[in-house]
Amino acid sequence: MDRWRKYRRWWMLAVLLALCGCAHHVKVSPESIRTVYAVENKTEDPLPLFAPLFLVNEYKDPYNRIGRPAAVIDKKGREHVCVDTNRPAIYAMVRTFRTDKGEYTNYIYRVHFPEVPFSLIPFNLTAGNNVGLMIVVTADSGNRPLLITTVHTCGCYRATVPTSDLPAHALPEDWEEGPLDVFGEKLPSRLDYAEMESPRILVHLRPGVHRVMDLEVVERGDFDDRSAFRLIDTPLVPMDELERIPLDGETTSFYHDGGLLKGHVKGSVKLWESMFLSLPSLDLFVGTDKVYADSKVTGNPFYTSLKPWNRDASDMWDFSGFLEFWGWRL
Repeated sequence: MDRWRKYRRWWMLAVLLALCGCAHHVKVSPESIRTVYAVENKTEDPLPLFAPLFLVNEYKDPYNRIGRPAAVIDKKGREHVCVDTNRPAIYAMVRTFRTDKGEYTNYIYRVHFPEVPFSLIPFNLTAGNNVGLMIVVTADSGNRPLLITTVHTCGCYRATVPTSDLPAHALPEDWEEGPLDVFGEKLPSRLDYAEMESPRILVHLRPGVHRVMDLEVVERGDFDDRSAFRLIDTPLVPMDELERIPLDGETTSFYHDGGLLKGHVKGSVKLWESMFLSLPSLDLFVGTDKVYADSKVTGNPFYTSLKPWNRDASDMWDFSGFLEFWGWRL
């Protein structure tokens, strides 16, 4: 027991030092025209209906743009996976889950960027390629959105924000109204859907690091002014298409399908995170982006807590268990 307590103290110190490199703010430069990626919705299908809008800052830099994973064979005959920003896509899937209080539906959206560029000052701990972000809209049996969860596709920077339709009894016991502090970013403590005709979630992204710097509920028509917004119509693509990327007349997966990196995104190993956080997390590839799937198949849980003793309990694939772990009483 004494040895375990010493390990926990060392773990906390190591994580604290490492987080100094991922909680800083990359400044946002003002732009005359804001860029928004949006799914064109002409149906009442809830999957496109709930699809978030993504507001990217500093669009001039290619690494801030949403893209589509692609693959090529390089001059040495090796497969190379990257993110093509000329063909953006929002990947989506639907999953249902049950708790003691009812059945719910998750509408899950995933986007990818070419990279988080390396920077020494400020230090980008999360520097690496083929990085991604997921937004999960949790709705009740009447398709009312109750929770909005944001998380990077490495499982880090998780935040869950309730909407105005979530009953008070479903909040965590220690819930406090006020801005949510998510590793230095301030997110709203509640999203108000009241009196909205065509509500959509607008996700504000910090340039360079692709952190969610704000969430708000907006009307879809607010972005029709082309003098103020560059609206990029982005197709909604089934998430399993990430396992069938075209390559020389055949297909390849965005993820490693075997070996030590099984279930991780190809080309996404984060050198600095592995260096600083692999030992306290007991995960050599901590910070590497991964597939969102059943860990019984992939062997790679989508954990959202760095503490190794919470790996299975915080696995986001088991969404009811994930909510319970983080204190939600849905």
